[in-house]
Amino acid sequence: MKVVQLDLIELCKQNNRKAQLKLYNQYCDGIYSIAKRFVNHTAEAEDVVQESFIKAFSKLHQFKGDVTFGAWLKRIVINKSIDYLKLKKQRLVELEDVHLKVIDTNDNNNWLVDDATTIDNIKEAISQLPDKYKYVLMLFLIEGYDHEEISQVLNITQVASRTQLSRGKLKLQELLKHNNYGERY
Repeated sequence: MKVVQLDLIELCKQNNRKAQLKLYNQYCDGIYSIAKRFVNHTAEAEDVVQESFIKAFSKLHQFKGDVTFGAWLKRIVINKSIDYLKLKKQRLVELEDVHLKVIDTNDNNNWLVDDATTIDNIKEAISQLPDKYKYVLMLFLIEGYDHEEISQVLNITQVASRTQLSRGKLKLQELLKHNNYGERY
């Protein structure tokens, strides 16, 4: 991490309002984008960003510099977004222009879907998943988190993360298959 960045963080730890505003301005747009992917409305995403920065500044003494400040803040905003969704019991925001990454592994655990499946079909199917699968899928597919990171963010084991991802993928495929080949009587 740059020395200038560390100096700015040290000033923030001392409640220097100008330093806090500068740090906020550096990260607010990126953090807002992350929050917006998880919550439904602009105002809600702005609330999550605000709460995330409040928590970050109040917990800044816990920032040890073992990861970048941006990565540390990203984890806070994702946790706040998930907490917000749990509290409000709202649906996850549509994926918009985010593309699902294709996973190829040698254990036949792929993410292939029918060519006729649209991004809208995928968005709708993800919105129908139970929260425990939905959150793991969003963190894995969209945020690019690995199982270790997901386990830390959601406070679950890595085994649970893998299991929920696998089950979520199967449920997602079932929903997509049902939508594409639904009853046609």
